[in-house]
Amino acid sequence: MNMIRSSIIMLLILTLFTGIAYPLMVTGLAHVFFPWQANGSLLTQDERVVGSALVGQNVSNVRYFHGRPSSTIDSPYNALASGGSNLAVSNPLLQQVMTERSEQLRAENPDASRAIPVDLLTTSASGLDPNISVDAALYQAPRIAKSRQIPLDAVKSLIETHTEQALLPFLGEPVINVLKLNLALDEYQQQINSQTH
Repeated sequence: MNMIRSSIIMLLILTLFTGIAYPLMVTGLAHVFFPWQANGSLLTQDERVVGSALVGQNVSNVRYFHGRPSSTIDSPYNALASGGSNLAVSNPLLQQVMTERSEQLRAENPDASRAIPVDLLTTSASGLDPNISVDAALYQAPRIAKSRQIPLDAVKSLIETHTEQALLPFLGEPVINVLKLNLALDEYQQQINSQTH
């Protein structure tokens, strides 16, 4: 009987500390020291939330930069079904998918003068990657400039401004958050439009 009572007391104590007190403490500290991240890294436009800087979005409009393909279940960038395609290199389906993606990218970006960057062809392990490489953004730049009727140099300048460097050079390549870049693109377009009217 003593053993059962001790076990129940330990269960209650551990539940209180590890299941309630510790999570509340970590959440509270996160809200104090990292409020933006603790609240989902939400990005806004005209005072309304348009997405999170941590989760990619399914963009098909030619006026915007497109992110990496997503292979999440049910719909692209479904945060509730995160995961990759898990297709092996030897799987013929992977070759078929890559061929279809490359044909679609060439059709969408007829003025692109460089090879298709690999991150525009392949999905990430999570299927939620919000970032693309600088090469992937530059590949799409002529399409953006043409569809928005703005100078290509202005688009390239936005890409350069929104390039995020790795904390240390050996920790990764420079990347660009697609949603942040698209929001900056809209802002730039609004400034141009307001100057011409």
